[in-house]
Amino acid sequence: MKNCILALICILSLSSQAQERPKLVVGIVVDQMKMEYLYRFYNDFSEGGFKRLVNKGYTFHNMHYNYVPTYTAPGHATIYTGATPNIHGIVGNEWFHRTLGKTVYCTDDDGVKTIGSTAEVDLKNPMSPKNLQATTITDELRLSTNFKGKVIGMSLKDRGAILPAGHFANWAFWFSKNGDFISSTFYGDKLPDWVTKFNAEKHYL
Repeated sequence: MKNCILALICILSLSSQAQERPKLVVGIVVDQMKMEYLYRFYNDFSEGGFKRLVNKGYTFHNMHYNYVPTYTAPGHATIYTGATPNIHGIVGNEWFHRTLGKTVYCTDDDGVKTIGSTAEVDLKNPMSPKNLQATTITDELRLSTNFKGKVIGMSLKDRGAILPAGHFANWAFWFSKNGDFISSTFYGDKLPDWVTKFNAEKHYL
């Protein structure tokens, strides 16, 4: 009898370990979108879009940030690290750095270079997650899969792509002033071919 119970425990243990992992996980953050908008504009959404998220996803109805101010960059960092600004280090979109004696932007990094743009404003402002002082859920995904899982951050704003993607992302892409997706040498020496092709097609026109 004991052997049967032990065998059953082993089978159940193996069964739980063999659960199929999802092949794709998509995280979406919409700046300044209140929870109530999902219901106020419900009839305007498509079946495969927000309606699917509302009907088949897990919803938190009464969430609050326990810090102020709730700027964009701290919000992204808080959502993806599960920590507050005093822990993850992103206390604003920009802040005064006492050691450096100057104001710094949340994703500033003079140790990297911008790739994918020749615009002076982009070249003068290279970006990376250097200022983020905690790991993100995307970092933990990379670690838990021994870096086999891929993480890509994309956003119109640099901070919206870089901070959620974390320290170990394969890539982060954001819009330049001329409407192309750009990145930095933190992720690679040049843009992937598919990004270069997408930029050349000028989808924003």
